[in-house]
Amino acid sequence: MAIERYNPREAEPRWQEKWNAEQVFLTSNDDAREKYYVLEMFPYPSGRIHMGHVRNYAMGDVVARFKRARGYNVLHPMGWDAFGMPAENAAMQNKVHPKAWTYQNIDTMRAQLKSMGLSLDWSREFATCDVEYYQRQQYLFLDFLEKGLVYRKQSKVNWDPVDHTVLANEQVIDGRGWRSGALVEQRELTQWFFRITDFSQDLLDSLDTLDQWPEKVRLMQKNWIGRSEGLTVRWEIVPGTVETAERDVAVYTTRPDTLFGASFLAIAADHPLARQAATMNPAIEEFCEECRRAGTSLAALETAEKRGIDTGIRVRHPLDDSWTLPVYVANFVLMDYGTGAIFGCPSGDQRDLDFARKYDLPVVPVVMPAGGDAASFKVGTEAYVGDGVMINSRFLDGLTTDEAFEQIATKLREQDLFGTPQAERKVNFRLRDWGISRQRYWGCPIPVIHCEACGVVPVPKADLPVQLPDDVTFDQPGNPLDRHPTWRHVSCPHCGADARRETDTMDTFVDSSWYFTRFTAPWEDLPTNPDIANSWLPVDQYIGGIEHAILHLLYSRFFTRAMRATGHVDVSEPFKGLFTQGMVVHETYARGEGASREWIAPVDIRIVDDAGGRRAVHSATGETLTIGSIEKMSKSKKNVVDPDDIIASYGADTARFFMLSDSPPDRDVIWSEAGVEGSHRFVQRAWRLIAEAAPHLKTVASAPATSGEALSVSQAAHRTLKAVEVDYDKLAFNKAVARIYELVNTLASPLTKVSTGTQDESYCAAVRNAVDILIALIAPMMPHLAEECWQEIGNTGLVAQTAWPTYLPELTVENDITLPVQINGKKRADLTIARDADQNRIEQAVLAMDVVKAALNGKTPRKIIVVPQRIVNVVV
Repeated sequence: MAIERYNPREAEPRWQEKWNAEQVFLTSNDDAREKYYVLEMFPYPSGRIHMGHVRNYAMGDVVARFKRARGYNVLHPMGWDAFGMPAENAAMQNKVHPKAWTYQNIDTMRAQLKSMGLSLDWSREFATCDVEYYQRQQYLFLDFLEKGLVYRKQSKVNWDPVDHTVLANEQVIDGRGWRSGALVEQRELTQWFFRITDFSQDLLDSLDTLDQWPEKVRLMQKNWIGRSEGLTVRWEIVPGTVETAERDVAVYTTRPDTLFGASFLAIAADHPLARQAATMNPAIEEFCEECRRAGTSLAALETAEKRGIDTGIRVRHPLDDSWTLPVYVANFVLMDYGTGAIFGCPSGDQRDLDFARKYDLPVVPVVMPAGGDAASFKVGTEAYVGDGVMINSRFLDGLTTDEAFEQIATKLREQDLFGTPQAERKVNFRLRDWGISRQRYWGCPIPVIHCEACGVVPVPKADLPVQLPDDVTFDQPGNPLDRHPTWRHVSCPHCGADARRETDTMDTFVDSSWYFTRFTAPWEDLPTNPDIANSWLPVDQYIGGIEHAILHLLYSRFFTRAMRATGHVDVSEPFKGLFTQGMVVHETYARGEGASREWIAPVDIRIVDDAGGRRAVHSATGETLTIGSIEKMSKSKKNVVDPDDIIASYGADTARFFMLSDSPPDRDVIWSEAGVEGSHRFVQRAWRLIAEAAPHLKTVASAPATSGEALSVSQAAHRTLKAVEVDYDKLAFNKAVARIYELVNTLASPLTKVSTGTQDESYCAAVRNAVDILIALIAPMMPHLAEECWQEIGNTGLVAQTAWPTYLPELTVENDITLPVQINGKKRADLTIARDADQNRIEQAVLAMDVVKAALNGKTPRKIIVVPQRIVNVVV
């Protein structure tokens, strides 16, 4: 009888409805089983999910389903990171309210995610723009404020004069706003800050406890926190070179050992000396303004040309009164790091060397590699940045860099300048307090009130939430809350006088810095139920993109500490395990070149492989297109594949399986139609093999074989089960897929034999046991197919509620082992032999090896030492 093809369009909605009706994935906080919390970074509701979402959530779903089958009480929730500028941009462009745009997108994306068959507890769903969520966030803000973890100060910001908003450093590109293209201005605004720097050392030290995080992420965080130990050294200003009451300028340095290589000081454009110099010289003022407009992100500073302007100010070298150095304003020095001033040692720093070569400043080598020749050592186009031995450094010559550091530190701390020590030891952090003020509407309102008499007054908790008004307009740039006729006007909670609300809203990073805690009990009146939160946290497995490796994770770590300080949780770290998946990439296709180039979407092309080679042909016009590079899927290059199209054509299981099979999960996956079709063929093959044998498998109880013809079948199944368990625990999904492919190949012949009805009951029972195991193995990846096969072979209940099978250790023992073979103590070869081979058999096999024969050269070995199942050593 011909078996119908597996029809995912019919099967997948049916099983999703079944899971939903039986509330299979609903999680109870009262369940006594061991808890396991798996979470993927929640999405921004931009309108539609993309293939990156499919990969991310498929990975998390495998973990959730696997852990659930292993007997854990699994929490696997979903929500929406829903505030932010894109909604306001849509409001301006499409004449739609941000709330309507956001919730419409949520509805669309929720339906798409549900079509993937994800084992999510949708009862805990929320969006960060829900009043119920941001009310609790305002509560946390007030607690942080009371605890001294929030403060308000004037701060220099990047201001976009067209969009009328503050821009992060990373949003300033070549001095212009990333969206408007307007020249950015520097403004002093009063901003709200979280005191993340109070936890700098703890945030740094605790990275060593996060042994289930990728090392590259921990390193990125360490670099961002940026702890350094050095000296703050005061340099005397040469009188008469600048009109100022200041007599010295402080410089923070981590390399005081290189002081004798100094050739200039560089200061930030906002340094007081720079401002003073600018009043005397229009060219300096113009240069400072240019620096202020430029991007100040780390990336911008690293890539920008190093430029400066001589201020005319001179300073005396702290170790030689007769030695004076010029002071430059430089575009690579920031006022908010250290003291806003550095000394340049060109021979020991590439940035300083580039600057010195540009402005013809001295380059004196002061450190050379140990064992080098001081007379011949020179610095050319590359600075020597390593440790070594001091040269050209007077009394330091011959010392190591560490010894020189200590000697300089001692000397300068004992040296007097204007009645105080010339230097002091200092620990600095690159990390700065987190400015959370945003001049926009679509964000969480900051719950404070400004009163002329009382100053800044927190909104009483009983008056929360401070709710966003719906009646706003976006017909002009700027924050609609500033021009709302009534919302911002309120009575002071203290004195009752007319007052005004804070119109800044919170940075959206705040919303995502505690959502994982809210998921543990989203129905609570308070932000958390501490007992429940403490029982679930930290998240056992967190999954998301590497692009969030710094800020989101760092802010979440801070928030957890702040919530602990205010009594909302009693844990130190939010995420126990972290996995950063690779991107989904695709070929690009285009017609034309240069400015006239037009990108073509994959859906509009077909690939032809003929005598002319592999070509992309436009489906409608038949023209041959240019196949470009493989890049991250993006709307701009049109190399996007719509998950809905894939699910409609092949089914969710095929999409999930391909995403998990093609490459290691931490690397990029190249999307290809051929790859998807290959996964789909596997789905159909597995279904056909099982369905054809199902009438006979139904009639027997599952039982592995311990001997006889079916022994190899049971061994293959149980070995695969044991290996895939390890793969799933390590998130090595591509390895699990390879083993599943291999198992299906192994079972093809036995299943075909069973389908003929000629095999005895014990053989069918063993194959049935192997099929039960196969279904369990594919269930986390292809849950719909697993349920369909489970039902087809006569099992009752749902795979999603079935315990993970247990492998029999005796069936997983490999028959062969590999022994390293040494000759006179050095490994020369490997010997593969039966595990139960006796010593005599092992010796004979070793003596028959070519490498051993060559070493013996016809002689008899003095001794053969066999360490059972470990090693063999031939003594010649």
